[in-house]
Amino acid sequence: MRTFVLVCLALAIAGVGCASGRSMPAERTSTNGGQSESVLGKRTPKVVGLKYLRYLPKSLRDRPDRKLEYLVYLPKDYDGQKGQQWPLLLFLHGAGEWGNKINRVKRRALPRLIEQGQDFPFIVVAPQCPSGYWWTEKLDALTSMLDEVESKYAVDPERIYLTGVSMGGFGTWALACQHPERFAAIAPICGGGDWDLAYRLKGVPVWAFHGAKDPAVALEESTEMVDALKRADGDVQLTVYPEGEHDSWTVTYNNPELYEWLLSRRKGREK
Repeated sequence: MRTFVLVCLALAIAGVGCASGRSMPAERTSTNGGQSESVLGKRTPKVVGLKYLRYLPKSLRDRPDRKLEYLVYLPKDYDGQKGQQWPLLLFLHGAGEWGNKINRVKRRALPRLIEQGQDFPFIVVAPQCPSGYWWTEKLDALTSMLDEVESKYAVDPERIYLTGVSMGGFGTWALACQHPERFAAIAPICGGGDWDLAYRLKGVPVWAFHGAKDPAVALEESTEMVDALKRADGDVQLTVYPEGEHDSWTVTYNNPELYEWLLSRRKGREK
């Protein structure tokens, strides 16, 4: 785990993914494949205690709190179908997209596909983690953001999904373990977490992904979580790409089966 932290720091400084904001009213958000910018309406407290925070330079550890900015994508028919509720997919980026320029989040994975014009049948929300923090430190902020998004948009509360890559994969496991009641299914990619908390996800379908040759996040990070969840009789599966390295998200997010699988899940039952 320490190796992963140090590798992510180096990649973030270099601008490489370890795998930009004014608030807009919900009814005016772009629905032509673009992503609008928004910001959580209140400042979020700094959460102290993550043991790996000590590996960060002091200049980053001591940064003041920032508001949580996020991108919002609405399906193309969102405005044309009044009264309809839509599934929500929350995406957490990797350490390469750290910062306070929200457009950085568009460089990889789901936000990049949206910028390239791909349509999705979800509301997609992609927040940006402030520099010097891990998503695992921002769980309360993410929960507040999720509350805000549900209040502003036509979200189906039974179809809220969570996914993330690298640092965001760790965040996916952590947020779902903290609030398993919020999610109908999760898809962590090249991440990991506290395996002793995995039992909390017994009622949440999980499809995890990892590259067997990942040099930044060891495959064992995923297998430990998956094995722990299996011991708890959870609904979990793991896809390992035998020749895959750290970028296991490109092939995953280009696979339509992932989205079909997500949409087949509702909280507490299959569709």
